[in-house]
Amino acid sequence: MVKGIEKSGIPVVHICTVVPISLTVGANRIVPAVAIPYPLGDPTLDELEEKNVRRKIVEKALIALSTEVSEQTVF
Repeated sequence: MVKGIEKSGIPVVHICTVVPISLTVGANRIVPAVAIPYPLGDPTLDELEEKNVRRKIVEKALIALSTEVSEQTVF
């Protein structure tokens, strides 16, 4: 799906927990997430710390989205 959207000219960032799978499916902009059951958070953290974790991942994804890439890139 990621490659199909990018073919139409829309850049996509794949936030994922298993980077090798994203590489295999051909995602161009890959941002590693926290863990499989909680890709954008960590329930063991307090609310503020978890919010900071989420913010960092989303900020990294926004940087990846605005970065031109010519090959698969893990941010």
